Amino acid sequence: MLSCSMDHRGLCRATAIGYLFLLLFSFFISISTSCSNGNCQVLDSCSQATDCGRGLYCGNCQALGKTQPFCTRGQATIPTSVIGGLPFNKYSWLVTHNSFSIVDAPSLSGVQRLTFYNQEDTVTNQLMNGVRGLMLDMYDFDGDIWLCHSFRGQCFNFTAFQPAINTLREVEAFLSQNPTEIVTIIIEDYVHTPKGLTKLFTNAGLDKYWFPVSKMPKNGEDWPIVNDMVQANHRLLVFTSVASKEAEEGIAYQWKYILENEAGDPGVKQGSCPNRKESGPLNSKSASLFLMNYFPTYPVEDEACKVHSTPLADMIGTCYKAAGSMIPNFLAVNFYMRSDGGGVFYDLDSMNGQRLCGCSTITACQAGELFGSCKNISIPTTSPVTNTAGSFSGSVQFSRSASTVYYPNHLVAGLFSFPWMMFLL
Repeated sequence: MLSCSMDHRGLCRATAIGYLFLLLFSFFISISTSCSNGNCQVLDSCSQATDCGRGLYCGNCQALGKTQPFCTRGQATIPTSVIGGLPFNKYSWLVTHNSFSIVDAPSLSGVQRLTFYNQEDTVTNQLMNGVRGLMLDMYDFDGDIWLCHSFRGQCFNFTAFQPAINTLREVEAFLSQNPTEIVTIIIEDYVHTPKGLTKLFTNAGLDKYWFPVSKMPKNGEDWPIVNDMVQANHRLLVFTSVASKEAEEGIAYQWKYILENEAGDPGVKQGSCPNRKESGPLNSKSASLFLMNYFPTYPVEDEACKVHSTPLADMIGTCYKAAGSMIPNFLAVNFYMRSDGGGVFYDLDSMNGQRLCGCSTITACQAGELFGSCKNISIPTTSPVTNTAGSFSGSVQFSRSASTVYYPNHLVAGLFSFPWMMFLL
């Protein structure tokens, strides 16, 4: 190495400048060759949402030690756009638990809200990102029917979100603008107003999409073919938790048509998939739809990406066995966009791939080919399938930055740990 004596000081200075130039040149070359402007794919590093490709967003997973932002799946593949023409119960769909309980949603009751939050974007955005099932808690409140995340069957001004008709109008707008899509609404029902739900759905303009109870299979048979449902405009399935309303209002009693595992912490306990007490045994074959709940009792945003990684895939396998080799039709989760890469979207692709074409992922399916005829995909893609019929661009977004660490539920969990608040569901 050249020593910097007085005689060689100028050369040393030139050499140092040369090294600095090379370092800066290398840095700018690396910047220019890294992905950006919508070219980044799943797990690629990103600095802003526009870096990531279609159907992706820029987030992180601090719960798994991934503090630097990277591109993550944010949209589901619509299975009917890949393989169509099958009964409704032959597909798997994404469901948001407490779809209305949205972080940063403004309080419309006039007081500060004190409850848990389960989602991060509007119901419209959930639907645009491929969510096809909404869990809504409906209550009599303030002379109307409200969406409320409450306890003991009563809505309070500090647990209320908004009049239910607001959210139902979002659903109506989506169905109107997307005439081939089918949406399922599952109501945790605390409405006692006579014919209250009937009037609500009619006023929201959803009665024209209603799938009639009379056409629902009663003994575990196949549902109608999705194409026929679309043709008849029977594109809204509505279920209630109150059995009497099937006869009174023509709203299907949920557990007459759907098998369901236990919600909350029992539903995320590895190696176990017990049925909910209102549901028949998961392996009973008494119904042809299976709802798999996968969310903890107390939702925590920054933990959701960890919950939606390997543990979710393992639990799907556990519930598949518990249900007598029946793949879930509905997968209900909190904070559905949070993951370590592919998350719930990748698992849905896997479920639909196995059930629709016998492939490890729906991206390997080939319409019109024999079952088991798969595209040669060495590594299953974690990016959504892009096709005109089942993709919606420009909708992968949170109500705020996905990288922001936010802890509204930590405080609420502490407050609700007191016995008088333990009835909140």
